[in-house]
Amino acid sequence: MKHTLPPRPIDQRGVSLIIVLLLLVIVSILGVGAAQIATMGERSSRNDRDMQVAWQSAEAALMDAEFDIHGPNTSSANRRAVFTNMANTNAFVSGCGSSGTSKGLCTLETTAQPAWLSVDFTATNSAKTAAYGDFTGRSFPAGTTGIQPVKAPRYVIEPIEDPANRDITGSTTSYIYRVTAMGFGPRADIQGVVQIIYRD
Repeated sequence: MKHTLPPRPIDQRGVSLIIVLLLLVIVSILGVGAAQIATMGERSSRNDRDMQVAWQSAEAALMDAEFDIHGPNTSSANRRAVFTNMANTNAFVSGCGSSGTSKGLCTLETTAQPAWLSVDFTATNSAKTAAYGDFTGRSFPAGTTGIQPVKAPRYVIEPIEDPANRDITGSTTSYIYRVTAMGFGPRADIQGVVQIIYRD
C-alpha cells in the first residue's frame, strides 16, 4: 500500500486581517457620517423652532398694535386721540418718538429710508419703538425660562395717506397705518419681522 503525505499547508499571509480592518474602517466612517447627519438634523429643527417662536412673537406685537390703534387700550386719552378717525398725524415724529404719546410713532419718510428700516428694535432704553403692552396694558411672557422669547416684541406705526381718499374732491384727509413689528426667539439674535397695513 502506498501512503500519501497530507497536502502541504499554504502559508497564511494575513489577508483576512487586512479585510477585517478595512471593513472596520468603512463601518466607522459610516457611523461618524450618520452621527453628523443626526446632529445637523437636530440643529436644523432647533433653529426652525426658534424662528417660529420669533415669528409668533412678532405676530403678537402686530395684534397688540391693532389694539393700540383701535382699542380697547388702557393708555391715556392722548394716545387714544392720536388714532381717532384716523385723521391726526400730529403725534407722529420724524425718526420716531421715544416717549409719551409719541412712543413708536414715526412720520412717513418719502425721501430717506423708511423708519422701520432705520429704527433699532433691539433697544429698550429710550427706545423709539413701543413694546408689547406699553399702551394696552397686556402682558407678554418673556425671559430665559424654557422655550420662550428672550424679551417682549416691539413695533412702530407709520401713517400713510389713504389712497381711497387721496383723489376725492372735498374729502378730509384720512390715513391708514403701516405697522412693523419685530419678535425675538429664545436668543436675542434670533429675530422675526412682520408688517401689515392697518385700515379701520
